[in-house]
Amino acid sequence: MTKKVQPRTLPGFMELLPSDQILFNQIYDTIRSVYESFGFLPLDTPTIEYSEVLLAKAGGETEKQIYRFNKGDHDLSLRFDLTVPLARYVSEHYADLTFPFKRYQMSKVFRGERPQKGRFREFYQCDIDIIGNETLPLIYDAEMPAVIYNIFKRLNFGDFIIRMNNRKILNGFFDSLNLKECSTDVLRIIDKIDKIGTDNVREELLNIVDDSTSVDKIIEFISIKGSNEEIIDALGNLNITNEIFNEGVNEIKQVVNYLKLYNVSEENFIIDLTIARGLDYYTGTVYETNLKDYPGLGSICSGGRYDNLTEYYTSQHLPGIGVSIGLTRLFSQLKSEGLIQNDRTSLTDIIILPMDDSVLEYSLMVANKLREKSIKVDICYTGKNIKNKMKYADKLDINKVIIIGTNEVNNNTIVLKNMDTGIQEEYDIDIFLEKHI
Repeated sequence: MTKKVQPRTLPGFMELLPSDQILFNQIYDTIRSVYESFGFLPLDTPTIEYSEVLLAKAGGETEKQIYRFNKGDHDLSLRFDLTVPLARYVSEHYADLTFPFKRYQMSKVFRGERPQKGRFREFYQCDIDIIGNETLPLIYDAEMPAVIYNIFKRLNFGDFIIRMNNRKILNGFFDSLNLKECSTDVLRIIDKIDKIGTDNVREELLNIVDDSTSVDKIIEFISIKGSNEEIIDALGNLNITNEIFNEGVNEIKQVVNYLKLYNVSEENFIIDLTIARGLDYYTGTVYETNLKDYPGLGSICSGGRYDNLTEYYTSQHLPGIGVSIGLTRLFSQLKSEGLIQNDRTSLTDIIILPMDDSVLEYSLMVANKLREKSIKVDICYTGKNIKNKMKYADKLDINKVIIIGTNEVNNNTIVLKNMDTGIQEEYDIDIFLEKHI
């Protein structure tokens, strides 16, 4: 007897039933459609890269989470994000690309971290990036939230808010307090304010900033609230003379004005001085997107501007800006919150039910003609009788069935039954194709 192996999947790897996969694909296709509507080009980099290439910038926890292995003489790794492969790609194909280079990639990435709710070891990221050659106009900083806005309007997951900041504002402010040397640590603490609260942020800041007055100024600064215009005015009224600070304020003011030209509703974007983005390479505008009614989901889309994507691979100066949607995590959380539901168990428009094997040739002819009209068609070849075949169609939630028997073959007709109403009608096949499809 053959030894049986227990079928099971690894923890942290999502596997869906067909009805959920249909729903996942619908969201995936919506995101892709919006990306393409803004002129982004598709890209699909290899899942496996040389470790030397992939790990050029990695370190710390990131390097610990990478799936790394040897094959022959090659040291290889699975990609842990889509940004590093993009940097390699742009450097390698620099002479063949047109800049600004706008690309989207929606692929799986792999991280060997501890799986838990909302965290996976294999997951889809849906990224867009715009890469400039030496320079990249500021209006692209507004195009990113415009894309996000259009995606989540179409997905209709509920009311959402795109929160924006500019790292120059933060860096310049810290420099004005003589905290430049520890600004990265300060930013990392500020970035946790939604998770740990203001009091805990203050406590952590006091561990790295000796001056309690400076800590009070930081807390007061990131607590500035109001409309976008009010926040910009409040920043100007601080009378900070730091050049980097004022450059950041001017940039975010322009981005707000550009967003209005993109017809992005001000109900859906706001300046938030607590947004820092933990990754060190963000240098300008940064974004995080949240569902207003479900703050526990955290950021569902984030990103920002960076100075030089390819600094580890080429001397070319290639600034860029990008955002990413962690689709697997987002899908999992939306399902658990009941915000999305699968309403289809099949993608089939019509299923053909042959009465017996003698009508298969005619059934296939009908199916071929329907498919030529871009109709999704299935044929049920199994089942002892028409009743069993009807049950099969009903389980798949296909509401239109075509019944074909010898009479239909002889008369060049079909019988169309609506499974919801129970009404069935006979049609000449050519007239049906002409008038009903």
